Amino acid sequence: MSLIHIFAKNVRKYRAEKGLSQEALAELAGLHRTYISAIERERRNISIDNIENIASALDVDAYQLLIPNNKTNDLKLSNMKEQ
Repeated sequence: MSLIHIFAKNVRKYRAEKGLSQEALAELAGLHRTYISAIERERRNISIDNIENIASALDVDAYQLLIPNNKTNDLKLSNMKEQ
């Protein structure tokens, strides 16, 4: 599975969990709606700056957007155990 695919799936997942439209996410991240759409359709490469902007808009740590979905839950559980 490519990193672009993982990133796209996670952006879509977290956006849906927050109840945000692509337009609302784009506004919060300071990006254009068509850019968010292209990211979710795996049509764009993305800069580190924009990964940070999107993560901030979704209120998640940037690294969480790069972890395959099944690994995200495992990581959250291990972090909770450490606390």
